[in-house]
Amino acid sequence: MPFLEHHFLSPEGELGIWKIDEDTAFFESKLDMQEKEQQLVVELKGHRRTEWLASRFLLHLMSGRDERAACLKDEFGKPYLEDSFYHISMSHSREMTAVIAAPRLVGVDIQKLVGKIENIAHKFMRDEELQSLKTESRLEHLHVYWGAKEALYKAYGRKSLDFRTHIFVEPFDYDLSGGQCSGRVVKDDFDKKFEIHYRRIDDFILVYAWEDIGDVRIA
Repeated sequence: MPFLEHHFLSPEGELGIWKIDEDTAFFESKLDMQEKEQQLVVELKGHRRTEWLASRFLLHLMSGRDERAACLKDEFGKPYLEDSFYHISMSHSREMTAVIAAPRLVGVDIQKLVGKIENIAHKFMRDEELQSLKTESRLEHLHVYWGAKEALYKAYGRKSLDFRTHIFVEPFDYDLSGGQCSGRVVKDDFDKKFEIHYRRIDDFILVYAWEDIGDVRIA
């Protein structure tokens, strides 16, 4: 199946979404993986392996390259595309995967809506964020906050972040048609603001964060 969606972000960047209908063998036949990549995927089984492969295939298609570049991990475990100055981020949840790439810090998260997120809300939500929730949209709103913090965590890329202490999402009203808000990551000498975009796709919530250094628009 081709891209479910493929957007060019202005002034520069790309966002891709793929609905995974294919099996593991399909993606393995499409990816000529280097030895370093094979070492990363060797222990993955079942749907986790399929999702991992699908995200790398989506990244390759978005790159527009004839010859595929390896997708590796840096010293902190953050993925990067070999021979590219673009920052990248990937996310997968069951049959959906999303990839974002841009010449600034970025992060993406896609999650299937599940009620059990209520059980962990206290671990990632600040008091002022909780107060912005409304009964009729509570589940979706919680997933946006979670997705935003996951995306900011990925954009930071150095691990060891506490979702309540180091990651801030400016409280906002949830918009059924999708919207945006702002976020910030503060830890030690790192202090950056991000523009956050979100929307619902079927039973999934997509969120991506983009370092705030100018206007972001879908072209």
